[in-house]
Amino acid sequence: MLDQPLILLALSFLALWLSAEAGAYFQTKHGNLKEVIREDLGTILAAALTLLGLIIGFSFSMAVERYDERKNYEEAEANAIGTEYVRASLLPPADAAKVRGLLKSYVNLRIQFYTMRGADRLNEINVFTERLQADLWSAVQTPAAVQPTPLAALAVSGMNDVLNSQGYAQAAWWNRIPLAAWALMEAIAICCNLLSGYVLRLKRRKIDPFVILPLLVSISFYLIAELDSPRGGFVRVSPQNLISLHRSFSAP
Repeated sequence: MLDQPLILLALSFLALWLSAEAGAYFQTKHGNLKEVIREDLGTILAAALTLLGLIIGFSFSMAVERYDERKNYEEAEANAIGTEYVRASLLPPADAAKVRGLLKSYVNLRIQFYTMRGADRLNEINVFTERLQADLWSAVQTPAAVQPTPLAALAVSGMNDVLNSQGYAQAAWWNRIPLAAWALMEAIAICCNLLSGYVLRLKRRKIDPFVILPLLVSISFYLIAELDSPRGGFVRVSPQNLISLHRSFSAP
């Protein structure tokens, strides 16, 4: 569900709206309360909504940080591949041509990793990426072992950066807001809407306000899920740097 923000939006709104209606229903069954109790409930509701706002703000900040992290690692990965493409000239001509050919295929795979949505195709891309990484390492390790010069070591170091950058990017895509944090945030939101339904019905408002708060909170959850989900929704990291690098490889 966390990878489908629109479904999360619909289910959250339904759950929160039903919570507010349930609070109003409980109030009608409970009967009228004293004025002092009404004021105390209003104070509790204000405190609960403040707590919910803080939690949503912290969760949004976490989602933004993870989104920026994925963007930064995509940029770092493109820079590492581009640098190694240039350093390949430090190897013998035949080995340099082989490394550059493999790097072109590797960039194409990495672009597919960032743009792919289906899990089955993604697993296949990951398998191809691991095989190609082994070929890339062998392509620079073999000539460096035959002629262990400082220039060859520089090419090996650059390839090590390419492989490490892919691992950092993958770790950033796995770094998500924990499911337990989502569950607690939803639970607090349900309690707030339950209490708001109870308190607002006590005040006998002419306009039914039970749709406003659930809608606002659900939209907040939707935005957090959009930023936190690497592949779900419409807000995703575009591999602009890798695409630009791939075009530069194809340029004369």
